[in-house]
Amino acid sequence: MPAVISAAGLARTFTTQRGPVEAVRGIDLTVHEGEILGFLGPNGAGKTTTLRMLTTLLKPTGGTATVAGHDLATDPVGVRRASGYVAQSGGVDPQISVREELVTQGRMYRLGKSEALARAGELARDLDLTDLLDRPCGALSGGQRRRLDIAMALTHRPRVLFLDEPTTGLDPGSRADLWDLVRRLRDEHGTTVFLTTHYLDEADALADRLVVVDQGTVAAEGTPGALKLRYGGSLDATLQDTFLAITGRRPAPADAAPVAV
Repeated sequence: MPAVISAAGLARTFTTQRGPVEAVRGIDLTVHEGEILGFLGPNGAGKTTTLRMLTTLLKPTGGTATVAGHDLATDPVGVRRASGYVAQSGGVDPQISVREELVTQGRMYRLGKSEALARAGELARDLDLTDLLDRPCGALSGGQRRRLDIAMALTHRPRVLFLDEPTTGLDPGSRADLWDLVRRLRDEHGTTVFLTTHYLDEADALADRLVVVDQGTVAAEGTPGALKLRYGGSLDATLQDTFLAITGRRPAPADAAPVAV
């Protein structure tokens, strides 16, 4: 399958009072059309920094990358048009209704009023939000709010959907519903999904392929089945073994200055 996301030596260095900190040291990455990629790693591994670079929210300080054929450096507008992004914290206005939020998002993508209303209804049907259209966003449950976040990210029909730890804080039922939604996006719409998560069961259940990162580099990659076969045991044990191996080569304290990743 063709590559929708491609990165070579993607890097980001932050300047701090203690000196430069390499949050991402050189990521080589390929994500294929219609694939769900699980992007895993311990806290501070560089997951969110990598995701923010791929969504043009943060400029790389090294390397190159393309998303849906658009170069991060030379065509960031093209990257944004081809991408949908759901941040960890979401971004809805609690004071307005679900319908108003979806229509506003459509208008921001330059849809006409009637087109934005129609798209809002379509998204509500696809993401089981129809009965909630007139409810204030602030009155939604955690699972409902995450579905709305994803609906907003899909307004412009992106080829790639970036999800940054989308099920954090959700109850088991809401997590299962969101897993089903992600699968449907891939199976019914061909959407490519780039998923960061801390939950190993989530990665095992959803991802077609996994990339494990630490200290800003790729430590392991492969399908969940291949990683289990390579290391033996469950995915939890596999990734624990990987993290244990990584822990033995932590950087010097100056390199380990806290950075929001």
